Amino acid sequence: MSDTDKLIDRLSTGLEQARPLPNIDLMAIVWLLASALYVVAIIHLTGPIRPGAWDQLVTTPRYLIEMIFGLAAIVFVSLAAFRAAVPGAVSKGFARWGLALTAIWIGSYVVGLEYPTLEPSMLGKRHSCFHETLIYSIPPMIAGFIIVRRLYPLRPITTALGFSLAAGMLPALYMQIACMYSPDHILQFHILPAAMVGLIGAAAAWPLLRARL
Repeated sequence: MSDTDKLIDRLSTGLEQARPLPNIDLMAIVWLLASALYVVAIIHLTGPIRPGAWDQLVTTPRYLIEMIFGLAAIVFVSLAAFRAAVPGAVSKGFARWGLALTAIWIGSYVVGLEYPTLEPSMLGKRHSCFHETLIYSIPPMIAGFIIVRRLYPLRPITTALGFSLAAGMLPALYMQIACMYSPDHILQFHILPAAMVGLIGAAAAWPLLRARL
């Protein structure tokens, strides 16, 4: 036996079989579905949704499109964030889709400042919607941390920013049904706290996820 073979034998002695990689997309979808069900349930438990909101989805195509773009953005951001927790599982192109969809979704409300989709109204206003969006985002964000800590996020801040942002976007999106519809209100009291949740998650990533590496 050559010295090389002996070296290989010594290095391989006692090695444990590597765990198979988890189905990261399935984990992301399960997290997203559970988080969405929780957000919808807690919002309904804490107050009624805006009267006529479901009818507006059917009768106003632009309103429906806004909601679809928001939902698509959440899905892509969630998948990209969880894939980023496994080395080599996410491509730059996929992540850019999430960013592009998010920009389109937010941009629709910026455009709505001049050309609102629905007639701005105080109907259905939740007086604590800003704090609700923040608070309802916390359990999905914590669940995301627990899941991702079991993986191998090489860029923990980027990973945490992604799933924390998705956690904040879930109540922000549903508030477009549950709360009043006014683009300036949506940007200040629904989307702004969602962005804050993303930043909070990114800030928490260093001590929580970095220790896993």
